[in-house]
Amino acid sequence: MTPILEWTLETIREEGSSFSWMEECRYEWVPIIQRAIKKILDGYTVLILTDDLRSWYAKYIADKINTLQNERPFLPIYTLKSMFHNLDKMDNREELDLLEDMLEISYPRGYFIWYIGSAEAIYTKFLFRKNDNLLWIIDGDVPNSFYLKNGGISLDIKLIQLFKLFNKTIDASLFNELSLK
Repeated sequence: MTPILEWTLETIREEGSSFSWMEECRYEWVPIIQRAIKKILDGYTVLILTDDLRSWYAKYIADKINTLQNERPFLPIYTLKSMFHNLDKMDNREELDLLEDMLEISYPRGYFIWYIGSAEAIYTKFLFRKNDNLLWIIDGDVPNSFYLKNGGISLDIKLIQLFKLFNKTIDASLFNELSLK
């Protein structure tokens, strides 16, 4: 089995020059992705959440993550907003506690939120309550997150490339092609 850092570099290079920007970022990428993949393999449910500007991306992930073309078991990955439409209206501690209780009851094996968006979005009140969420933060410095610079349309392309890398990492992990140690 190939160590995840080495496997990630090889995979980035296979994609060609359009993905070369990720070579330098792999050192920040690998630890957070490694933690997320371990949780997925342990049976955690993943709840996708994006800020409003990237709602298209949550739909994109949900459409692509469990397709038959992946040739792997389906994974418990859902969009949080599709299950809980009033998330953007929650603004006090009691409401957030109730939501957290509901999620813990619903996912007894564990769950984490995969958030893609601004650190300033309204949803971060809920996200930052737990340290084990998968955070892809745009234009914000948040510990234990993957930082992305907002560059207009190039950000959209980068997000699609990152999803492809994440999906390949899931596959490689499921089929013992890489080591998560």
